[in-house]
Amino acid sequence: MASGDKRAHLLEGLSGHGLRVGIIRARWNTEIVNRLADGVRRGLDQLDVGVVVERSVPGCFELPLAAKHLALSGEVDAIVCIGAVIRGETTHYELVSEGAANGIMAAQLETGRPIAFGLVTVEDEAQALARSEGPGGHNVGEEAAIVAVEMARLVG
Repeated sequence: MASGDKRAHLLEGLSGHGLRVGIIRARWNTEIVNRLADGVRRGLDQLDVGVVVERSVPGCFELPLAAKHLALSGEVDAIVCIGAVIRGETTHYELVSEGAANGIMAAQLETGRPIAFGLVTVEDEAQALARSEGPGGHNVGEEAAIVAVEMARLVG
């Protein structure tokens, strides 16, 4: 099944009409994050989400606090966090990716607001590019947008 076919199945019967969705993006690894953000917006447009609130933070480690703050603000029904953590020569990769994942999950559970995990945590830039493709390709941001809308409908 092609990537587009899988996405069509996920979109079937799902509508974001009337929802407010936040996008929180890390500024580190800007090229990849820009591609993920394009994917999030594409997914939200396909689902007819009318209100999109965007914020940015320095890096992926800061995403959980920003997500919790936005979730508690009442401005949005769901949030998509996007960023890219690319392995380097030190353990920094593990600390940042695990901290971001655990923090986003904690923020979601503490606030009751869906927070979709749109981070790519990869070995190299080629893998990041492969997970942030344009229309019709694999884009973790676009997939996270679908998750955010589905979860907002489930818990809303």
